[in-house]
Amino acid sequence: MGLALDLAVENVGAGGGPFGAVVLRDGEILGQSGNRVTESHDPTAHAEIMAIRAACRTIGDFRLDGALLVSSCEPCPMCLTAVLWARVERVVFAADRHDAADAGFDDLEFYQLLERPRSTWSVPVTRLPHRRASRPFETWTSYADRIDY
Repeated sequence: MGLALDLAVENVGAGGGPFGAVVLRDGEILGQSGNRVTESHDPTAHAEIMAIRAACRTIGDFRLDGALLVSSCEPCPMCLTAVLWARVERVVFAADRHDAADAGFDDLEFYQLLERPRSTWSVPVTRLPHRRASRPFETWTSYADRIDY
């Protein structure tokens, strides 16, 4: 946890957000990062996602089975979803969504938004049916050399 917190503090000094994350497995650091949103002009460059990306590059796989993600703050919904996709085994964090909200970050608002019906969201998210909508999945399921995930 100390390393994640140090990364977060260092990141502020470098002009970034106050977030840091480390991915470990069997006591080995596979990836670590501070938040890179402002530096990279990438709203998805949260510390947790950047650490997951680094860890996956380190092991040469997109699955982080058996890994632990340590974060300076409770991961936002986007980062939690990345954790699930990466098959991270466990997540621990120091500050929570309320601490982030007190510092001016939207995490709490996004958690609350996801609890409401989509029809109440400020950004419309709707299905646009198309006659070929299932074709990519049909192609996927019939592709013999696919790598399941």
